[in-house]
Amino acid sequence: MRLITRNHGPHASRTARDFLAIEGLPLPELRGLLDSAERLLPAAVGDAQADQRLRGKVVANIFFEDSTRTRVSFEVAAKRLGAEVVNLGASGSSASKGESLVDTARNIEAMGVDAIVVRTSISGGAQLVSQFVECPVINAGDGRHEHPTQALLDMLSLRLRLGDLANKRIAIVGDIANSRVARSATHAAVALGAEVIVVGPPSLVPQGFESITRGAGKITITHDLDSILGEIDAIMMLRIQLERAAGNGIASDYRTGYGLTALRRSRLRPGALIMHPGPVNRGVEIDDAVADDSADSVILAQVSCGVAARMAVLLRAIAH
Repeated sequence: MRLITRNHGPHASRTARDFLAIEGLPLPELRGLLDSAERLLPAAVGDAQADQRLRGKVVANIFFEDSTRTRVSFEVAAKRLGAEVVNLGASGSSASKGESLVDTARNIEAMGVDAIVVRTSISGGAQLVSQFVECPVINAGDGRHEHPTQALLDMLSLRLRLGDLANKRIAIVGDIANSRVARSATHAAVALGAEVIVVGPPSLVPQGFESITRGAGKITITHDLDSILGEIDAIMMLRIQLERAAGNGIASDYRTGYGLTALRRSRLRPGALIMHPGPVNRGVEIDDAVADDSADSVILAQVSCGVAARMAVLLRAIAH
């Protein structure tokens, strides 16, 4: 197969409209996307009419990995902006007959779509697709690599409640090794000046994680969740990713050491935010009463912010 590289003539601007990772994204662009998402939030949740700037456009969601929140929120985001949406999963496509992700994307692009949203278990899969198509490519999660739109919605959720994230302390707890959410959120939070405290059992915190990103903030690592509860402004609990063999790295008493129980919730400082990217394993990484806390849990707010963040990314990719 011949590698099709991007046209650096009339299509040069299309390369800039890909959204593949938070790592390396210029800080002004990150802030700009957050500002845009915040402006779009009323329209995202149906409280205002969205600008139909994508009317007549077609967005293809190619999801070769299971998803509920991400796929549906991309679909809602596109429709709020007036675009039509095509949803494609592995089980309902020629992928089930052995067709590759790249071949699927190239065939979908040949049908005239204006952007492709890719979710895949292949780390670097979205970047790979972007090398073979001319339309903008948006990464909706690729293997253990990144989940950049999740980071945007997480930062927006934090910013709406905490304001400027400079010098705020954000704990990310659990299966760090397998979490693309942890990587993208860490890149974004540190770029915005926050301190990220990575917490988990040694088997699930990769060596060198503290050096994966650089920015105004910093990263620290601890394996003792109880020692930092009273010092943080927000805590993000991560799902144990059994589908990526995380079960081999956890002990049977994981909840005892790393679950956000009601007792641990009581030791958080007043106003500390409780986050989870979903899906939630209730009673494992977080207790029901904590997840559903009406005062400080922003788990459902994250979902609402997800539509706004994806609207902002789609506009960046397609509107011109």
